[in-house]
Amino acid sequence: MSVADVKKNAQDRMAKSIETLKADLAKVRTGRAHTGLLDHVMVDYYGSPTAINQVANLTLVDARTIGVVPFEKKMGATIEKAIRDSDLGLNPSTQGDMIRVPTPALTEERRKEMVKLVKSEGEDAKIAVRNIRRDGNESLKKLVKDKAISEDDERRGGDDIQKLTDKAIVDIDKLLLEKEKEIMTV
Repeated sequence: MSVADVKKNAQDRMAKSIETLKADLAKVRTGRAHTGLLDHVMVDYYGSPTAINQVANLTLVDARTIGVVPFEKKMGATIEKAIRDSDLGLNPSTQGDMIRVPTPALTEERRKEMVKLVKSEGEDAKIAVRNIRRDGNESLKKLVKDKAISEDDERRGGDDIQKLTDKAIVDIDKLLLEKEKEIMTV
């Protein structure tokens, strides 16, 4: 393993942390309907938990309503129950073959709670990035101990890893700011 390998590994892992944060932020409700809101809802499909988009077609009916059309008609009640039991606070209603899922407008208090949730997700991502930096620095120290690289190479590698960390933290802060703005927009 070389300094370049350690840097590449750290960079890849930091990018994955940021992607995970993006996915987590997409699940946070902003008052507008989007089909990604139901991505983590699991439906009991013949005894096995299955993602809702595997058993139904999700569409946007209008700006505040998601339409869910089950692939099998008898799955309607199960899907409706799964949405109702999820922690999203949604109240679906069946109209013919379609289940309509209105997303209620967020109150000011609920928006502030969402911002706190977003900030906590962001802090978790920053902690993950810092842990990756620590792992990278430990790998460099091990290489010096094994006499695979010099202390100067270790110092330069540590500086590079710190630059990657700083860039990742800035990216996380940008994502949080955008999401916060999106949540607080009425």
